[in-house]
Amino acid sequence: MSKVWIEAALNGPWTRERQRGIPIAVEEIVADGIACAEAGAAVIHAHAYDVATGRQKDDWEIYARIIEGIRAKADVIVYPTIPSPALGQEQTSNRFGHTLELAKRGLIEWAVIDPGSVHISRFDDLGHGGVYQNPHADILEGMRIARAYNVHPSYAIYEPGFTRLGAALAAIVPPSPMPIYRFMFSDEFAWGFPPRDKYLDTHLELLAEAALGAPWMIAGLGVDITPLIPHTVARGGHVRVGLEDALWGCPQTNEALVKDAVQRVQGAGGEPATTAEVRAALRAMDAARGRA
Repeated sequence: MSKVWIEAALNGPWTRERQRGIPIAVEEIVADGIACAEAGAAVIHAHAYDVATGRQKDDWEIYARIIEGIRAKADVIVYPTIPSPALGQEQTSNRFGHTLELAKRGLIEWAVIDPGSVHISRFDDLGHGGVYQNPHADILEGMRIARAYNVHPSYAIYEPGFTRLGAALAAIVPPSPMPIYRFMFSDEFAWGFPPRDKYLDTHLELLAEAALGAPWMIAGLGVDITPLIPHTVARGGHVRVGLEDALWGCPQTNEALVKDAVQRVQGAGGEPATTAEVRAALRAMDAARGRA
């Protein structure tokens, strides 16, 4: 039986104007994270918010409260995002400052490090858009932190070139901790692939050339990835769900989305992995790559 890692992406950068059900306050995020862990998620991803403005705020101290709050009740992997001015967050010269502070304190095991830039535009609003920029210097800083503090890069693969660059950067001696390749699908946004089995197979063919044996999962933005779950389980992959990724205006809760994913995974012949199993698998992969 295939062990499937389930990740819950709780909120994203959308604000409640676009995704009304997302948790914003630390207490809400913590409660949602615990509920998702109890429902079967082994990994939790969250964006910190300033409650007064209702906007994302990448403050390491807010993230620390979120991480410690969830892990006080559930032994799960919890990791933060990084800011993106193209999506309305504050411009900063040090996008990985909070990641570094959390890593130095041993609070994170995974980190968002996206190996490339992509144009962000919605099909229903083609008059507007922007570039989600990941300058090379930022990518290298993220990888430096990953190597220094044994943090696994969580790559969002918006386009195929992200896989190629991410694999090459991870392989530089000494190799980084094993990255997780998160294939990003979308229905509402005009980038990447729509969620179809044949496009997942295309991603996997390239991954096999660039980083054979690396862990991968299906995810996206503005998308329902559940039709991909049976093929994902059959191919040995993992699954991310949650209100960050769901179609805008999704009426479900994060807990309900995780429960649904668990049922679909089991229906496809898989079984949700525990956090201990996720960590053990990554340790084995790191050992095979020559990392202690």
